Amino acid sequence: MNRAERICASLRTALHTDNIQLIDDSHLHVGHAGARDGRGHFRVTIVSADFAGLRTVQRHQLVYRSLGELMQTDIHALGISALTPAEASLQTDSSTRGQS
Repeated sequence: MNRAERICASLRTALHTDNIQLIDDSHLHVGHAGARDGRGHFRVTIVSADFAGLRTVQRHQLVYRSLGELMQTDIHALGISALTPAEASLQTDSSTRGQS
């Protein structure tokens, strides 16, 4: 299992996810101090009912806890978009409005 698969598996195990999209941006940071230790730069969008009622910082803390040791061993930087299913639906609806 590669690094991205381990990250997604950890999130799926810890959270009730409807969708996970993980983008590995590590190639954009070659030579960066954080990249020298072998850890990666990622962006993740997670849709989960587990985020309902939580503020943004609480959602991010939940993601960090869900990743556990991977935050120390595999991930140098992580951009997080954590949405409930209703929020994700609203984003999808607004992005498709006006398209024919």
